[in-house]
Amino acid sequence: MVPLSWTTPRPTRYALAAARRAATLCSALIAALGACLTVSARAADKPSITVMATDFEKASDGVTATPDHLELVAGGQWFSFGVEIPVAGRYRVEVTARSDSDKPATMHLEDHIDNPDGRHYDITAAMPVAGKDFQVCSKDGSPLDKGRHHLKLHADGGGMDVESIRFTLLREHELTPKVRQQSTEGGDWRLVWSEEFDKDGQPDPAVWAHDLGNWGWGNNEPQYYTESRLENARVEGGRLIVEARKDRPDGGWSSARLTTRGRVSFLYGRFEIRAKTTTGRGNWAAIWMLGDPYRDELSWPYCGEIDILENVGREIDDATGDGTAHFSCHTRAHYFKENSHISTTKQIAGLGNQFHDYVLEWTPEAVTISFDGEHVYTYDKQGGEREYPFRQPQNLIINMAMGGGMGGEIDPSLTSERMEVDFIRLYERAE
Repeated sequence: MVPLSWTTPRPTRYALAAARRAATLCSALIAALGACLTVSARAADKPSITVMATDFEKASDGVTATPDHLELVAGGQWFSFGVEIPVAGRYRVEVTARSDSDKPATMHLEDHIDNPDGRHYDITAAMPVAGKDFQVCSKDGSPLDKGRHHLKLHADGGGMDVESIRFTLLREHELTPKVRQQSTEGGDWRLVWSEEFDKDGQPDPAVWAHDLGNWGWGNNEPQYYTESRLENARVEGGRLIVEARKDRPDGGWSSARLTTRGRVSFLYGRFEIRAKTTTGRGNWAAIWMLGDPYRDELSWPYCGEIDILENVGREIDDATGDGTAHFSCHTRAHYFKENSHISTTKQIAGLGNQFHDYVLEWTPEAVTISFDGEHVYTYDKQGGEREYPFRQPQNLIINMAMGGGMGGEIDPSLTSERMEVDFIRLYERAE
């Protein structure tokens, strides 16, 4: 955003940009309280916000401002800027840039400056920049909450020139209208809700929404999650099939990520899930829960995360199916980016290509997980919301990722990978 004043003198390399700001200050003031961003008139419910790179807030040494773009002459350089996001949701991020060297260059965006408790998170995976002419480099699905964000664009590898950054709303964040709260006191467990996947075709839209995009999903995953595409998510023969396919026009992977967010969320109870995953190197299958307060990467892990099923193909033997299953919870006090998350692994004979039973029992005091009838995991930290955010509703997520931080290198011979879910059943204690 165009600053109205500077608390310190600008470096001399910014002289051209400073002159430009002075010449356009009056018009900037007229346009939305000095903001450098403009909102497209295409549609009120699909805002598009454009930030000019020359209206940066800060930059690393060596970044040069011209009247119409910033020059980042080497990898490792960066600049930061502010943007006011009008609607919480998933955004397409488009950066107009060109390469200024023969060295391969990529860039990525992170939510960085002045964030709560100093944390920063990528909101795009790496975007390659090639060619001497300005081009649009984009990622879909970046999560951004409503309000002001301080973002940082990094040059990785070679240098580049950056002209502008645009944010276009793809989907507004949906609040979940219904919460199923289960009693955890009383007698035997009784069935109160189930998903039996007994009708072929699209997953039930009254229960499941589709996450969308390829922004990296916080783990540098390359797959593009599609919406309502049977090749990636379908009910067939009494089972939900979530399938990653190497069928994108650019040669990349498509897949699906189903969520109950915007449909129904859950609070406590016993979840019984029967599912089967595969053995291909590079797949990352997961069935997990995420707190309803999630809006963007900065709201995680405050919202809480429960990983019920998390298997990666590189840890499963192709011949025997034997492999490692992961069970975890993530909270602000205990999560993997600070190497403090509380996790358990278990070696399982025939983990891959066979159905197994995963059971989550969730109460106000503890999260416990069982595998094929055997207890494998407990999380019972009670030091307030930072340690136990699991007294608020969570939505259920089913996805098949490829690669990324946990999936690892993808076997180039793979063309498809899939997970099958037989049923999901929810119980509460009978009073």
